[in-house]
Amino acid sequence: MNKKYEEILRITQEECAEVIQAISKVFRFGFDAIYPENGPNNLEKLEEEIGDLLCMIDLLIVNGLVDEDNLKFAATAKMLKLKKWSNILDKDNLAPLE
Repeated sequence: MNKKYEEILRITQEECAEVIQAISKVFRFGFDAIYPENGPNNLEKLEEEIGDLLCMIDLLIVNGLVDEDNLKFAATAKMLKLKKWSNILDKDNLAPLE
């Protein structure tokens, strides 16, 4: 594997961990909690980390490490599993519950 691909994968791995950490802070302290003082709240931090992850996913696609069509297929498959096995989607369509 070339160094560029390795770097993209390593940074993607780090971003995944940062998303996990941001979600953990939401669970522990709520969306509105702010740390450090005058910093972003936990929702803003979560959005920032998810944005960073989306950037890395785009780089994975652009550099041919993953196939965008395969990602879309996998996302659709996951949506169907969630529809069947969870309560977060309306059973009559794929829209989130309100």
